[in-house]
Amino acid sequence: FRGNTRVEEACEMYTRAANMFKIAKNWSAAGNAFCQAAKLHMQLQSKHDSATSFVDAGNAYKKADPQEAINCLNAAIDIYTDMFRVKFPRAASSDPKLCFGSSIRARCFCPQAIAHYEQAADYYKGEESNRQVGFSANKCLLKVAAYAAQLEQYQKAIEIYEQVGTNTMDNPLLKYSAKEYFFKAALCHFIVDELNAKLALEKYEEMFPAFTDSRECKLLKKLLEAHEEQNCEAYTEAVKEFDSISRLDQWLTTMLLRIKKSIQGEGDGDLK
Repeated sequence: FRGNTRVEEACEMYTRAANMFKIAKNWSAAGNAFCQAAKLHMQLQSKHDSATSFVDAGNAYKKADPQEAINCLNAAIDIYTDMFRVKFPRAASSDPKLCFGSSIRARCFCPQAIAHYEQAADYYKGEESNRQVGFSANKCLLKVAAYAAQLEQYQKAIEIYEQVGTNTMDNPLLKYSAKEYFFKAALCHFIVDELNAKLALEKYEEMFPAFTDSRECKLLKKLLEAHEEQNCEAYTEAVKEFDSISRLDQWLTTMLLRIKKSIQGEGDGDLK
């Protein structure tokens, strides 16, 4: 009993030290201290606390040693998976950290992200009757779509954006987001082929009439017209007008630049 007390005290000391290292922005030392706490928690058979400490270690190491961050986050998800292995699928809704565990390590670098977010989405889908679980599964799937598009896996991205858009367009609380998903799906179509984008746009307007009046739909129509005319200035002006009201994020900027580069004579220009 006395031995366990000393280990518990050591856990607390390592955790306090890690937080002090974080304040001092000594990320490697913070990561190491959290790792030591995680190992001691495991010695005490406190798996949940051990996994939490490994996540804290990974977050610290991300600022200093990406590979060590991956190792720590892998250790965390392995613990979460082991804790609930026999309880799936219902465990997915009882402990969201299990589902997000796969996505935690996906944040380290893009090549592994798709597989881990897909796994997280599958965990959430285990409890289909739970609306919150469905919402969380969609969030993971949207991460998959975003990474897939960045990696030029456009068909995969399109399928997910269309699936999530269709699932949300009839939901009074979520339908506002559907236009964003159809917009992103159309951009992925546009990068592959202009005609594909036109056909997709017509389909989305028919499926979801509210999409027609959205700023996203109007932008798409302007971009399609500019692209058909090979008018780089009109394309850029349409994007600038949209950006002045709804700020473009990095993902949208990347996709719009890929489309613009297909305009003859544009070369490696930007959106300015």
